[in-house]
Amino acid sequence: MQSKAITPQQYLDEIPDDRKEPIQKLRQQILDNLPKGMEEAMGYGMLGYVIPHTVYSDGYHCDPKLPLPFMSLASQKKFIAVYSMVIYAKKEVMDWFTAEYAKQCKYKLDMGKSCIRFKRMDDIPFDLIGELTAKVSTQEWIGIYESAFKKKQ
Repeated sequence: MQSKAITPQQYLDEIPDDRKEPIQKLRQQILDNLPKGMEEAMGYGMLGYVIPHTVYSDGYHCDPKLPLPFMSLASQKKFIAVYSMVIYAKKEVMDWFTAEYAKQCKYKLDMGKSCIRFKRMDDIPFDLIGELTAKVSTQEWIGIYESAFKKKQ
């Protein structure tokens, strides 16, 4: 469910009422823990957290005009999703996250490669998402990205 919003505030304004509070709490956790050098932007119809071209001029290998993605947050049709590129790219972070999630949440983790789905608004581990956000620095993410995703030229 992609939004046509062009600013984070427009995106937040169009979220259904039952999702506003959890999305705002997740967004605040991400913003409070976002590594230095990263910023919030809209991307792919979601709230995106990226490394801008002023920090990493190469941009995203799939489309170099886009900044390097780090995380995204979205209100989807049946769930809220947090997309973490670090979980997808760094096994140690995936292992840490899945272990911590099991300790903090009553329900089974619902996850894809980089997508963490929250169907129950009362069982979102807000602090854990903040910890996940702060898990790697901007420079560390660039290094992981370049070694894992960027095609060798």
